[in-house]
Amino acid sequence: MDFKFSEQHELLRQSVRDYCAREIRPHARDWDESERFPLEIVPRLAELGLLGIRVPEAYGGAGMDVTAYAIAVEECAKVDGSLALTIASHNGLGTGHLLTFGNEEQKRRYLPRAVSGEALAAWALTEPGSGSDAAALRTTARRDGGDWILDGTKMFITQGSIGGFCVVLARTAADAPPQRGITAFIVDTSTPGYRASKKLKKYGCRWSDTVEVTLDNVRVSDTERLGDIDQGFLDTMRILDTGRISIAAMALGLGRGALDMAVAYAKERAAFGRPIAEFQAMQWMLADAKTQLDAAELLVYRAAWLADRGERYTQEASIAKLFASEAATRVCNDAMQIHGGYGFTREFEIEKHLRDVKLCEIGEGTSQVQRMVIAKHILRT
Repeated sequence: MDFKFSEQHELLRQSVRDYCAREIRPHARDWDESERFPLEIVPRLAELGLLGIRVPEAYGGAGMDVTAYAIAVEECAKVDGSLALTIASHNGLGTGHLLTFGNEEQKRRYLPRAVSGEALAAWALTEPGSGSDAAALRTTARRDGGDWILDGTKMFITQGSIGGFCVVLARTAADAPPQRGITAFIVDTSTPGYRASKKLKKYGCRWSDTVEVTLDNVRVSDTERLGDIDQGFLDTMRILDTGRISIAAMALGLGRGALDMAVAYAKERAAFGRPIAEFQAMQWMLADAKTQLDAAELLVYRAAWLADRGERYTQEASIAKLFASEAATRVCNDAMQIHGGYGFTREFEIEKHLRDVKLCEIGEGTSQVQRMVIAKHILRT
């Protein structure tokens, strides 16, 4: 692996870091407490290019690569998990599906709106009865002349109530094998019958918009079909590969942020007449955290590097997500332990990082699903 960050990557990292320190950190706690999506930040996110990181310049995007996408998510997560999740899902799922499998007309119609922040992107795969077993989805799409009629319920949809359009996966062939009878559709969220039916109360990433979506007799033209009929699930697996890199980067950022907090607190907090950073017990916890996060970083950017080279990276994305998410959860937990009783209060940011990081072990495929993916690749060789 011959990889290093380019000057463009480092400039992006610094610009996102500065933005988050200046405009996100002072408000993140209040947004988390109120569980309010701050729509007022969307124009600035667009101005920074964070809503079209991988979108070509022809459609108004930044035209950068998967490595840049991971860097942006990582830097956002160091400060706020909800922001990182918003950037990850908008770029990697809804916009990413359109960018990868949309035709030219669809790209010209939707991508400029996504990049400008006029229409945040949502992506609807999961249902109340199908999470890890995504191919078991029951939402249907039936032909009606030149249109399709969509009916069903989707769960855990990020940007589901504030997005301008949503990529919906629906079953189009009831008698086909589960993974061969699913098709993707672009649904404008103003379409009659599309409804964010319930806002979900979450443990972490609380200001990120996450809802249940109901599709009741939603009519879309065949021109809004995204990709080939009955091939949507196979396309989805490719989208999830890149999405797993972003969630791994989110975990890495949350872990890095937690470690920074733990180091600062250990230097300031005194016990038995000296800073607790001088005690070996604290030093070993910090050393373990640094080691785990550095290893996670190598795995995250190896997967991104492979993606940017056009090589296969399914296994590497799963390895990165599995290791980074579990390592970051341990780091956040230890960082709270270093804070002691104060870490358990909302006076310090660490409890929020610990709540936010848990999502990384669940979203885009649980740790158990990642182990299944990795094992399948091992056994094929």
